[in-house]
Amino acid sequence: MSAAFDLDELLALAISVAESAGSWLMQRPEVLDVHQKTSAVDFATQMDHASEKLIVERLLAARPNDGIIGEEGACRPSSSGLTWVIDPLDGTVNYFYGLPGWNVSIAAKDESGVLVGAVFAPSVNTLWSARRGGGAFQNGLPIHCNDPIALNRALISTGFSYDLALREEQAVRIHRLIPQIRDLRRIGAAAVDLCHVAAGMVDGYFEATLNEWDLAAGGLIAKEAGAIVTGRHGGEPNHEMVIAAGPALHAQLMAAVD
Repeated sequence: MSAAFDLDELLALAISVAESAGSWLMQRPEVLDVHQKTSAVDFATQMDHASEKLIVERLLAARPNDGIIGEEGACRPSSSGLTWVIDPLDGTVNYFYGLPGWNVSIAAKDESGVLVGAVFAPSVNTLWSARRGGGAFQNGLPIHCNDPIALNRALISTGFSYDLALREEQAVRIHRLIPQIRDLRRIGAAAVDLCHVAAGMVDGYFEATLNEWDLAAGGLIAKEAGAIVTGRHGGEPNHEMVIAAGPALHAQLMAAVD
């Protein structure tokens, strides 16, 4: 049970490790070794893998019995009841092109769900963090999602699948949505999109085909900032679609992207 864990201690560890990895990633080499993952537009670099190695080593040095789920393949069962969910470089395409917004995302979960989350985006000098029941913070200051917001006044962020066939479906959805909202933003890093909802920097966010490491930390931060984070039909966030927005906007956005 989560009561067995000191959430302040876990969050402090998540923040420390995320900041270490993010600071290391700022030393971007001039040449990046790229290897393809699920498609020609979905790739990782040597920095993704090295960041994950750094994170795993630091976490297990502090808590050797914990489990690990990492985007780049780190997988370790837990004997403590706690598992770390890691995206060592969320927004690899941004990183590859030298654009801001990429980040390090680290969350810890137990059988009841995500307990703590930290998202560090060093290129914009921003740390978002949350512990369950403790509120959400940006660079140490409390944050809250925008609410109430009507759909026709909403600034919405989204992302696109690496599955090229799915992109055609997403284009149709965007075509329907654009006339109904204030405007659309595409940052290129799911964890930061969720944190932007939390901080009121956008009003809502939706994206299909997120993985657990995309959602874990940012999703908790958005929830602790007052946002509703669900799947496409209002239940638990799922692989098909994630929708995050303040309570007044969430139902409207969910209907608009259905």
